[in-house]
Amino acid sequence: MVIAMDKIEFRIAFGKRVEKFRKKMGLSYRELAQKCDVDHSNISKIEKGEVDLRISTIQELAKGLEVHPQELFDFRIDEKS
Repeated sequence: MVIAMDKIEFRIAFGKRVEKFRKKMGLSYRELAQKCDVDHSNISKIEKGEVDLRISTIQELAKGLEVHPQELFDFRIDEKS
């Protein structure tokens, strides 16, 4: 079953996924920024769901996190009652 989610929910869920991988690798914002072409201040905003992302940014994040880009989208939004 596909559950509709709004843009903000999607960005927040994506950001939490990025944060999970970053913390799993033991990286700070700056350390992740050094591994990919994304400014460290934007990484914080991405993790909080505050920014819309370009495909190229997602690709860079995946490179820095050493995962396939598809893995960053492997999340679910809980159905609202």
